Amino acid sequence: MSQQTFSLQPFPSAEILPDVKITGNISRKDNQLAINYQLVGDLKQIIIAQPSNTPARKDELWQDTCFEFFLGIQNSQRYWEFNLSPAGNWNVYHFDGYRQGMQEEKAFTRLPFKIEQQTDSLALALNFNLPQIITVEQILEVSITTVIKHKDGGVSYWALAHRGVEADFHLRDSFIIELSPD
Repeated sequence: MSQQTFSLQPFPSAEILPDVKITGNISRKDNQLAINYQLVGDLKQIIIAQPSNTPARKDELWQDTCFEFFLGIQNSQRYWEFNLSPAGNWNVYHFDGYRQGMQEEKAFTRLPFKIEQQTDSLALALNFNLPQIITVEQILEVSITTVIKHKDGGVSYWALAHRGVEADFHLRDSFIIELSPD
């Protein structure tokens, strides 16, 4: 199994950031992918959507607090963006290249993930199969990101790496985790 831990960093800005940390791990075994996020700290400083009784595929989840990750295939411009809301809503988008050809990825009709929220922490866990979009021998390049919406109206952008002059989760050179099929 190919597994790595991560710690996200906020995009540098003059804005006052909430006192939180975002860590987790990601692993791949053959075509099974598992990702776990831990948001820890003063959660009263951020807006977290309440769990929905009917989680669904929705657009523009990144406009609120949203856990995201991007999967690219090594030596290919194609990639996928996964959006996971603390409410349980989700979406997956396919891109042909950098911000090109965006469309909902129809290979996924559900993306069940678990959320556990405490006073000072929120955990999100997703475990799913990838054969709808990749073959078992393909090497994945991954970027892990999170959008945090602050109670004061601000927004902060968290990622493994920020390679641009602006917060841009789509920059392929920020897909810095490599997951081989094991």
